[in-house]
Amino acid sequence: MASHEVVQYRSTIRSAINVFTFVFLMVFLIWTVLPFIIMFVSSFKNLLEAFNLPEKGDWASVISVFFDFEPTAIHYRELFTERNFATYFFNSIVSSGGSALISVVLGAMAAYSLSRIDFRGKNHVFFWVISTRMAPVVAVMVPLYTIFRGLDLIGTLPGLILAYTTFNLPFAIWILKGFFDNIPYAIEEAAMVDGHTRLGAFREILPLAAPGIGAFLVLCILFSWNDFLFASIIGSGGAKTLPVATRELVTPTSIQWGKIMAAGVITSVPMTFLGLLIRKYLVTGLTMGAVKE
Repeated sequence: MASHEVVQYRSTIRSAINVFTFVFLMVFLIWTVLPFIIMFVSSFKNLLEAFNLPEKGDWASVISVFFDFEPTAIHYRELFTERNFATYFFNSIVSSGGSALISVVLGAMAAYSLSRIDFRGKNHVFFWVISTRMAPVVAVMVPLYTIFRGLDLIGTLPGLILAYTTFNLPFAIWILKGFFDNIPYAIEEAAMVDGHTRLGAFREILPLAAPGIGAFLVLCILFSWNDFLFASIIGSGGAKTLPVATRELVTPTSIQWGKIMAAGVITSVPMTFLGLLIRKYLVTGLTMGAVKE
């Protein structure tokens, strides 16, 4: 009898936990997805329909009022015809993709060296690499701006790529080292026994580290794509990106809500699709170096 009561008690607790988990996940899902739904729908509304609200206390008509509008693509059309968003979109792709590619290529080689080769002061070098990533961006912005201005890189895409690489590269070395540490060294030894050089052995293990490298490549793209500070200072002028262009839609005299919503969709949709396309490899890569056998 007592055993039956214990089992029933545990079953009740388990059911309560399941209900709580379900409610929490639903609230979290709504909290996360609802702003994107509002942004997407509002980007197809004109100004009057965007601010069409139900009567105070009339919660039953919230959904009907929100979706009662005549769709229009005028905000998107004006962004690309009047606000030059095609150029800003191109700048975002080139700067984020270029920085991610450089950071991953150089970071993979540096991380492999730190993982496999023992040399004097190795731990000091690795700590120095990590410490450069710990510095806040604001603290180094003035020195970087002075250097870039002296090199005539302000307002250029190469300058913006170099600025992003300055902070992405140390992070790449730090993260990718863990991936290489998790790959058995016996694979490289077998490759070198077969006649491969150290560089050849490095190429042999790259497929094994591909999920980790791909995951970090996506993270570098996301960091650069969403950046505002570097893009507004280093890239001001000829290398303006989407976040900076979106900020300029807010002026002292007006706030262009429709264009802001459309710009938000243009900025977030590419990265959302990128994450969905490689989500399987992203999770695999991020957990690849978590456990060392």
